Amino acid sequence: MKLFGLRGGVHPEALKHHTERQEIQRMPMPRRLYIPLQQHIGAPAKAEVEVGEKVEKGQLLARSQGMISAPIHAPGSGTIVEIEEHPAAHPSGLPVRTIVIETDVQERIFKNLTDAGDPFDLSTQQIADRVGQAGIVGMGGATFPSAVKLMPNPDNPIHTLIINGSECEPYLTCDDRLMQERPDDVLDGIRLIRHALQAKRAVLAIEDNKQAAFNAMQAAAARSDGVEVIQIPSRYPMGWEKQLVQIITGHELPQGQLPGGIGVCVHNVGTAFAIYRTLRIDEPLISRVVTVSGGAVRNPQNVLVPIGTRVEDLIKFCGGLTETPARLVMGGPMMGQVMPHQQVPIVKGSSGILALTEHEIDDGPERPCIRCGRCVIACPVGLMPLEMGARMRADDVTGTEALGVMDCIGCGCCSYVCPSKIPLVQYFNYAKGELQDRRNTKIKTSKTRQWAQNRTERLQREAEEKAILKAQRAAAKAEKLANKSLQSEPQSEPQPEDLQ
Repeated sequence: MKLFGLRGGVHPEALKHHTERQEIQRMPMPRRLYIPLQQHIGAPAKAEVEVGEKVEKGQLLARSQGMISAPIHAPGSGTIVEIEEHPAAHPSGLPVRTIVIETDVQERIFKNLTDAGDPFDLSTQQIADRVGQAGIVGMGGATFPSAVKLMPNPDNPIHTLIINGSECEPYLTCDDRLMQERPDDVLDGIRLIRHALQAKRAVLAIEDNKQAAFNAMQAAAARSDGVEVIQIPSRYPMGWEKQLVQIITGHELPQGQLPGGIGVCVHNVGTAFAIYRTLRIDEPLISRVVTVSGGAVRNPQNVLVPIGTRVEDLIKFCGGLTETPARLVMGGPMMGQVMPHQQVPIVKGSSGILALTEHEIDDGPERPCIRCGRCVIACPVGLMPLEMGARMRADDVTGTEALGVMDCIGCGCCSYVCPSKIPLVQYFNYAKGELQDRRNTKIKTSKTRQWAQNRTERLQREAEEKAILKAQRAAAKAEKLANKSLQSEPQSEPQPEDLQ
């Protein structure tokens, strides 16, 4: 199969050897689960349970609110002890509304009475509905509700399904191990997605540094049909969906356009596995495989973790820490979120927990830009990071926007190659946040102005209606008085001259 060329990218040290050869371990159910209602892009889920209520494993805890949302289910059986604000999986550590379950040892499983039979007999809409009801979101970290991508679009039918098996972030091997250990299940999930989309072609793309996973998936594909398994170059950020679309189809997506606009749909390996479990064994998304690694972790490994498990409990399961980590990251080291502490829970998009030492982060002091241009060469989007960085150091957010900062995907390639250790990606993330705040403020101001105008028009309309009503009442009253006056006047006798 012909692969097309790409711009930019870097080759960071993979550092996958810590976990890539160890089988996935299943973590016992922790004493308490902390399940945030916001684990996905879009509106948070709405709690359907109350404090004191007993729940079973797989039972619905919170319903989705709108199309871009996802329901939440109980990862284990137990009792709801709190529905309050708790620290979230975000660098700020700000709290979000969270359901807390005190688990029991019974592991009571919620029984869904729906018997769907063979999922290949289901329609596209039925598959999308079941995936949506299971709360499945993008497992590669994007956390976009997966059901939305499965819904039919007559104007833009999907002809190519791409499954992202690149896992280009250093340290992370959860998808790699999933493909090595459960290749038939992953492949079945891919075939089910293809069936739902009615796609003519399905391609599983695996980076060429994962030979064992490639061999396992190729063997599984040989036992079935309809899925191509290919190798792609190991280069970060190969996992970005626009990179995958370009290298496989040759089409470069312009800014603002999604793959669906050219008839392509991209899903993650973990998402395919979750869809398999939902459609085959009726299990909602209540657990996921997480890579626990980094120089400060005593026993790095991949772990099947109940969603809602605190990071501190997961690290204890892996033998604890050998030293205090210089940085605690959820996700990969390039695009992951720095965590403020270990009391945050694992959520649906948590692909990794990295406890990194000072030696591993190697930030170094920031120095002046030498205008070497390495960041320009490395940028996969084709931006000018050195110019955008100069504008940001001058606090020129508007100028940075004009240079295309909103197209930045935050991959960190520019910061990685910068010899001056300038935290370019942090500058750009700040700029994007500032620009978004400005947009939100502008929208809010516009809405406030519109509401004020609507109120003025409404009050004017009500005043006019009242005036009209008052005039009508006055006219009616006058007419009534006139009629009454006529009725009260005495009738005069006809005169002789009137009779002549």
